[in-house]
Amino acid sequence: MVGISTASAYNTVLNGLLTAQSAQATASQQISSGETASNLQGYAGQSDTLLALQSVQSQTNAYLANSQTTANVLSAQDLAFTQLNGSASGATNAISEALGSGSGDTLMQSLGTSFQDAVSALNTSYAGSYLFSGGASNTPPTTATSLADLTAPGATIAGQFQNGDNVSTAQLNSSTTVQTGFLANQLGSNLYTAYQSVESYVQTNGPFTNPLTAAQTTFLQGALSSFQAANTQLTTAQAQNGLVQQQVTSAQTELTDQQTTLAGLVGNISSANIAQATTNLEQAQTAVQASSQAFLALQNSTNTLMSLLQSAGA
Repeated sequence: MVGISTASAYNTVLNGLLTAQSAQATASQQISSGETASNLQGYAGQSDTLLALQSVQSQTNAYLANSQTTANVLSAQDLAFTQLNGSASGATNAISEALGSGSGDTLMQSLGTSFQDAVSALNTSYAGSYLFSGGASNTPPTTATSLADLTAPGATIAGQFQNGDNVSTAQLNSSTTVQTGFLANQLGSNLYTAYQSVESYVQTNGPFTNPLTAAQTTFLQGALSSFQAANTQLTTAQAQNGLVQQQVTSAQTELTDQQTTLAGLVGNISSANIAQATTNLEQAQTAVQASSQAFLALQNSTNTLMSLLQSAGA
């Protein structure tokens, strides 16, 4: 009976000690990591819910990161559009000033400078890729370098562009995809044609004079309309770019709100209650100490009993 009672007491005390040590380890892990459990098994019936929330959370984070990249590209495009519009409006202003003053002495110099702005804008790159390349990201979309290129033997407006036809898009969320790209040839053809007409006129009829002749004045009035039309087209394109920027900004706001909500839902499941964990740790530490003391006391009691029995047998 003594053996059975002693074994039972040992088992009871040992189980209590192991339980207390396990509770102590769990509470310590929760305090150090801030999470309820270190693996999915620790979440029991909530593991499926946690996995689903984390999956949506990961997708949301990916969409948000992609939207920031898209926003950066659109911002770079907006700057390029401003420069491109500046080329058209610069040419318009130069012709208007020539017509107003009746002098064409410096007109071609001004148009040459404005044309360079157009070339630079159409060849704008971001993160190593040309924005208006239509997928040919490593190739400058336009090959023209000066007004003379527009009227070189065999030159055509279409031949001044080497962009592809792939118009880039971006997926803002699971249900919304927007067109973000523009093609250099679609943006620049009308503007290049206006520049080409002026360069061709000069090569055929000689430079503009001071004062302008009646024929030069009539020609420049027509050219002015061409540049104004090109400017209107480019302004419309820039406005389209701006509308997409607004869509992206709105999507970023929604994704950020969703990200916050998901973080809260995941936290409700996975985040440990530190105050409760601290209390649990203190209780577990007390239980470990008590179980250890009980185990030692039982061991000492058993040793004493064994000594007495051995003495009696002797």
